[in-house]
Amino acid sequence: QVQLVESGGGLVQAGGSLTLSCAASGLPSSRYAMGWFRQAPGQEREFVARIWWSGGFTNYADSAKGRFAISRDNAKHTVYLQMNSLKSEDTAVYYCAAGLQGGSRVGQYNYWGQGTQVFVSS
Repeated sequence: QVQLVESGGGLVQAGGSLTLSCAASGLPSSRYAMGWFRQAPGQEREFVARIWWSGGFTNYADSAKGRFAISRDNAKHTVYLQMNSLKSEDTAVYYCAAGLQGGSRVGQYNYWGQGTQVFVSS
């Protein structure tokens, strides 16, 4: 049974930082791309960042470039999202996902976590 468990969300002031973690277990293969998505109230789930299984390739949404950094530790089966210079518009539930295709679209991911809430106060 595949499980993706996010942690690290919370309340932070604008300009602050948070690091999200996603612990994965039960994935059939280590060759899964990992992605972070987010969903604000009343909005669609949107892509934030992704990292290839080897960690050698990363990709970010324009809103995340220069502020967020995705990384993974395959030995710990964990992926991270370091978020800096947070803005109120970053407020959302953040989801971790694993997919063999691993693109920037929701449909390209096979497994999802339950999400962790990030609230940025202005």
